[in-house]
Amino acid sequence: MRGGGVRSHLSQKSHVSCQLGHEARVIAPGPRDGPGRAGDAVDFVRGPPLPYDPTYHLLWRLDKVRERVTRERPDVLEIHSPYLAAVSALSIPRSAFGVRTFVWHADFIDTYLRDGLERRFGGPRVVDAVVEPLWAWVRTIARASDATFVASRWQLGKLEAHGVPRLVHLPFGVEKATFRPEARDPALRAEILGGRRGPLVVAIGRFAVEKRWDVVFDAFARWREPEAVLAVFGDGPERAALEARSRGEDVRFFGFERDRDRLARALASSDVLLHGCPHETFGLGVAEAIATGLPAVLPDKGGAAEQADPASTELYASGDAAACAAALKRITRRDPAGLRAAALAAAARVGSVEDHFRALYGVYRDLLARRGARG
Repeated sequence: MRGGGVRSHLSQKSHVSCQLGHEARVIAPGPRDGPGRAGDAVDFVRGPPLPYDPTYHLLWRLDKVRERVTRERPDVLEIHSPYLAAVSALSIPRSAFGVRTFVWHADFIDTYLRDGLERRFGGPRVVDAVVEPLWAWVRTIARASDATFVASRWQLGKLEAHGVPRLVHLPFGVEKATFRPEARDPALRAEILGGRRGPLVVAIGRFAVEKRWDVVFDAFARWREPEAVLAVFGDGPERAALEARSRGEDVRFFGFERDRDRLARALASSDVLLHGCPHETFGLGVAEAIATGLPAVLPDKGGAAEQADPASTELYASGDAAACAAALKRITRRDPAGLRAAALAAAARVGSVEDHFRALYGVYRDLLARRGARG
């Protein structure tokens, strides 16, 4: 199973929770029933692959989810998806768990629907009417939950505007023992550059349409820096199309990097992060890159923009490849020593996973105490 930010978050939760004296288990759809890899704390429920990306599966056996949750009787039942996972979680009786929470990982309404509908129908009022039933479903999940966790302020404001109750703003953290400036590796940098002098530009994420890789590749091509290399880490359904699109350019695909230490070394050894997605609800990959002391070129919308430090980041108009190329040119022409110092200062401000989960379990203690008082 490949994964992006959600998978990284849940893997971190299992590890850090154990250190804090808690047990975290994940029920997820997969190609078969049974446990995941050793140390994953994942319990798979067999489901059919999704047509766009067959590495993702459908959680359609709601009876198995209910049976496993009822057997475990958790203190906290977390919902990490607004789709069938939410349907199954809402069908479980209150007597089977302590409190129920909803984690808002992805703005599925705007990311997958709104932009396309506005292009087709024109005015936002028509689109508002079309997507309102989906926001009603989000409110239904939140009203049945004791808290809804949101990782960025811009998503907090959006959910508040749509009447979603009991919101808790809690940014994610990164593994700062892994993603750190000291991970810089000159030998790996030379290997990635393959004989070129640089700059070395890095991009990371899932290869899917909504991630706006077209902006990344078009901006890099427009930049026309003769010795530059774009190193791309990720995988997904658009990989073949993206490889074909970038043929002839100095773009190198490294696939999905399972070795987190090697990924951190690649990030820390690069010169700038180039990011295209304006829909990030937080942008864990962006945070990991910043934590390694990497300057960044980011879109001006979404959770990625919220992490931008003006001293070590250039923002550009989301979706505009020419503006992205101009931002890339500006940041690579800055004073190197000053940019490096600013990027190191930004790295120090990135929150850790330990801090995130300590805060999360503090909220859970309060929710469980209130639940006990009500009971």
